[in-house]
Amino acid sequence: MHPRRLMLLLLLCLTVRPAAAAPLVNAKEPPVIPVGIDAYRQWDRWPYLRLGMRAYMRSTYDRRGGNEGADASHFLYQTADDRNVTLSVMGEGALVFARYNHWHGSPWHYTVDGRDTVVRETSTGDPEHPTAGSRFLPEAAFPNPLAWTWSDTKGADLSWVPIPFQRSLTMAYERTHYGTGYYIYDLFTPGMGNLSRPLGAWTPQDAPPADVLSLLRRSGTDLAPRGPGVTTLGGAISLRPGERRVLVAITKAPATICALKLSVPASRTRALERCWLRITWDGAREPSVAAPVPLLFGAGALYSRDGRADLVKALPVNVRLDPDRTRLAMYFPMPFLKSARVELVAPPDQPVTDLRWEVRTQPYRGPANWVAYFHATYGDHATPAPGRDLVLLDTTKVEGGGSWCGHFVGTSFIFSDRAVLSTLEGDPRFFFDDSQTPQAYGTGTEEWCGGGDYWGGRNMTLPLAGHPTGAPSAREARSEEDMVESAYRFLLADLMPFGRSARIQLEHGGTNESTEHYQSVTYWYGLHQACLKRTDTFHVGDTRDEKRHQYASPTASPVQTLSSRYEWGVDHLGDREIYPESTDTGRFMKGTSTFVLRLDPRNLGVLLRRKLDYAFPNQWARVLVADTRPGAPWRPAGVWYTAGSNTCVYSNPPGELGATQHIVQTSNRRWRDDEFLLPRALTQGRSALRVKVEFTPLNIPLFPGHPLGDQAWSEYRYTAYCYVMPVVEKGRRVVGKGLRAYSLGLFGPFGLLRPLAKGTSVTEGT
Repeated sequence: MHPRRLMLLLLLCLTVRPAAAAPLVNAKEPPVIPVGIDAYRQWDRWPYLRLGMRAYMRSTYDRRGGNEGADASHFLYQTADDRNVTLSVMGEGALVFARYNHWHGSPWHYTVDGRDTVVRETSTGDPEHPTAGSRFLPEAAFPNPLAWTWSDTKGADLSWVPIPFQRSLTMAYERTHYGTGYYIYDLFTPGMGNLSRPLGAWTPQDAPPADVLSLLRRSGTDLAPRGPGVTTLGGAISLRPGERRVLVAITKAPATICALKLSVPASRTRALERCWLRITWDGAREPSVAAPVPLLFGAGALYSRDGRADLVKALPVNVRLDPDRTRLAMYFPMPFLKSARVELVAPPDQPVTDLRWEVRTQPYRGPANWVAYFHATYGDHATPAPGRDLVLLDTTKVEGGGSWCGHFVGTSFIFSDRAVLSTLEGDPRFFFDDSQTPQAYGTGTEEWCGGGDYWGGRNMTLPLAGHPTGAPSAREARSEEDMVESAYRFLLADLMPFGRSARIQLEHGGTNESTEHYQSVTYWYGLHQACLKRTDTFHVGDTRDEKRHQYASPTASPVQTLSSRYEWGVDHLGDREIYPESTDTGRFMKGTSTFVLRLDPRNLGVLLRRKLDYAFPNQWARVLVADTRPGAPWRPAGVWYTAGSNTCVYSNPPGELGATQHIVQTSNRRWRDDEFLLPRALTQGRSALRVKVEFTPLNIPLFPGHPLGDQAWSEYRYTAYCYVMPVVEKGRRVVGKGLRAYSLGLFGPFGLLRPLAKGTSVTEGT
């Protein structure tokens, strides 16, 4: 070794030592879940795990997998011509988002725990002559910026107003012309005891509080904390073409990065646009954030076609194009336990000069197993496969694969670099924790990102959704950058938890036929282990498995064999079959069935999943449980309800005020996975549980006068998943001391650690 290099290495070993780490503590109880409006008030708890909570997205999608009526007007059932039901849920939960195309469908009926409230938009009275400046009514219950209408969104009516319910929620449209919509709701494990507030039943008098509205109005500004305990790190650097530089390596931990900012002179914007940002947590082998800078901060390009200074004015990220400098900021809370390394990579053929950066941190003092790491996973989808969804994220295949526990919190993506908007017909489909049915199924790409009718080709930016870049068409594009169409969607109150895996998919075009070049960043929080443990699977219809699980059902049918499909998109594209049928055996019953499932006695509640034949409509049953002792009493666990069936009623009259239609449509997708949450008080400490299902027919016709058809409870397979607390072990040691920033030997003359840059500053809050 060169003597000078040896001397420097010895000096480094003497002066740069790992900082003393606070002991890692694992809690035995799950963290508090901010419920409804508290999710905004406590937005700093974005990284905290949501054990015992499930989120679902339902919509008016074409049940046959196509794009009929642009995925509008497919109703579960109609109880009257002016009551067209799009959503029907039972349990304890909250509606946390609703999206409609313009005013279509209004008046909407929100029936919460049996109480009906009419919600409408001001264009409802004269829908053929809508007026700008429209708003939701009652306005006090749906104020801006929790609610937006088509005047601001360029095509959609959006509501992030939480609507909690204790027993049930139903949504129905009075009108059906172009009655499109999608809705996100949460369900909670009864008795978990970790909700931030009790779930009441919403009424229109429950006006959102002023502090929450004020927070959302501050989107686009600096939301991160300052003051005592907050540390601010900053500096200015220049990078050579292709250079990869560590901006900061932090070992003063546990801590949370609460702000990350970059800026360059306006003349160097194009260079920053081609940079990549990488963040690695706790010495991991792979970065959890690795993405192009613009897309990571919510925009496909750093170009504003309409001269807006605030290109992205979202709650967690923003991009501002000032005359002197281009400024980017991120406020996602990003906790780490041992270390954080933030790197910037310059484009291969362009220098980056006078780049200024800032990282702000504050201590994290909670248990190690309460929070998850922030991830931003990049995908380049240059050649979409015909007939198959784009996979934006598959947690079983990233950062080492395996099981992950966490929640999905958003997307930022480019859907065309040629200003082609027709690809926006593609539906989002999200799958969590082994489910073969998408727990989230939407109506289209621009709907997912808060718009409607392709945003009318215009740009917009809201706190949680937007279309910041892209021209109305290639002919109208002012530059190559103006042809880059991008959109973003962030999830806060409507985030989607998972306990072992997440697969986020997006259809490209109405039938997965688009050839546009997509690029995506998927935002999520995750711990690299499962907090939802699969403990048993019971195959109804397999007589040996029925015996093992002590299955009994006096009214059960003979074993049924069914070949069908799940709802995965189009079955065929042209003459080519995309998704073939699958075959399974099971039963249906019209009375009671009982069986035993194995559990993990450490469980904090149990999720039951059932594979069923969705041809039987509106399957409703009481669920009771008992321990396995002879004569142990049955205790009620709740109602398991699967609304609708693979037969829906379609009504899309040509005129705004057209009469309701009763067009019956049956899809060939009879397979469905559905879920039910068992209360912790009935499951904890038990290694096995007896389950009783008592079916009751609801006798809801598809529309008045339509025959009821056969009603029954379908059961092919049951799977038990136990919620368990994750355990975080001691992380590996990383190089560095305190908050001093170092570059890891890539560009120094001898390949050793050296201070990152002149002008680096550290400010400790006092």
